[in-house]
Amino acid sequence: MRIETAAYASRWQGVAPSAKALFALGGMGAAWLATRPGTLAGLAAVLALTALIGARVPLRTYVAVAVPPLGFLLLSCLTMLVTPGVATPGVDGSWHWAASMWPAVARTAGRSLAMLAALLGFVLTTPLPDLLALLRRLRTPELLLDLMALCYRMLFVLRQAWEEGVTAQSARLGYRGWRHAWRSTGLLAGQMAVQVWQRASALQMAADARGYQGTLRFLPAEFPQARRQNAWAVLAAALLLLAAAGDRV
Repeated sequence: MRIETAAYASRWQGVAPSAKALFALGGMGAAWLATRPGTLAGLAAVLALTALIGARVPLRTYVAVAVPPLGFLLLSCLTMLVTPGVATPGVDGSWHWAASMWPAVARTAGRSLAMLAALLGFVLTTPLPDLLALLRRLRTPELLLDLMALCYRMLFVLRQAWEEGVTAQSARLGYRGWRHAWRSTGLLAGQMAVQVWQRASALQMAADARGYQGTLRFLPAEFPQARRQNAWAVLAAALLLLAAAGDRV
């Protein structure tokens, strides 16, 4: 929900999704080309600042969305730096710090940060209907697009059902003390499957009543300046790729 809210409130909400996709792909390609950790860190900073300053994505939203993948990245880097020793007679085979892996870890972390910044810049500025329209133009199978739209809708259904359940339980003092809170949470989790199933059936009936024939259609957005925006995106992506190629050379 936070991602979609940021996308609709973004300054680039009216920019053609193809232009944002081209710029993001250019950032990802530059991340693959660059090799020095400093260059990768600078690339990640440029991509992040582009989203924060250029698209005016709120800093709090950006950090909140980036924290889960950053936590996974930190854990992965730590596991690369700590390796098990080989147990031999008279030698302890316990875990030890592998300082020799630091260059590879720094390069991997920098590349991952740049990739993450490029991806966040795209998803935090592109609403799902625009993304689906772009994927449809790229000949993505309709079944996959319908599954994306349905999963997207079910997230809101699940959140609404959960919030209504918590409100009802709170009105009955279901969260008075931690023991009652745990019990109420367990009961609510057990009922969520039934409620979501019923609401999904209602959505299916509504779609059938409107002549659903296996394809979900949305009113396409118009981007009158798409060509110019695509040209600027290609230029910016080319600059990123040239900088990364120069770092490799």
